[in-house]
Amino acid sequence: MTVDELLARETIRHMIASYNVAGDSRQPEKLAATFTEDGIYEFPGFGPVPGFHFEGRQAIEQASAGWRKAEQPASPSKLSFVRHNITTCRIELTGPDSATARTYWMVITDIGPDHSGTYNDIFRKVGDQWLIAHRKIRVDWRSPDSLFPPLD
Repeated sequence: MTVDELLARETIRHMIASYNVAGDSRQPEKLAATFTEDGIYEFPGFGPVPGFHFEGRQAIEQASAGWRKAEQPASPSKLSFVRHNITTCRIELTGPDSATARTYWMVITDIGPDHSGTYNDIFRKVGDQWLIAHRKIRVDWRSPDSLFPPLD
């Protein structure tokens, strides 16, 4: 493995972490900035949570800003914090400016383990940044007591 490959992998890991920090701290502009201008952000859904599909950084920012409002239900919520924890991350460089990554994640909320799954990503190098060109989120497990997102 070359130094350039190591730097690319570490930069991609940093972007994956930046996405989670922005999402957990409800900063839609920073979350959207982890995507390419034409990025695709999708989730096929996992009952009872509906799926979504957004294309373009602007649409991603608008949608995630809307989630911030939707996470404040009319009835009191037991959700006081959300922490996405990333674990195993396999990054494959597919070209000088392209890569794929599969990352396992688990969400901790007030109840403890809340839900978990994988990010399946395509990354593209834009300038000196590795940005998400396509993220497909898969939920593999959800606690029956899940607090996220609040469904009240």
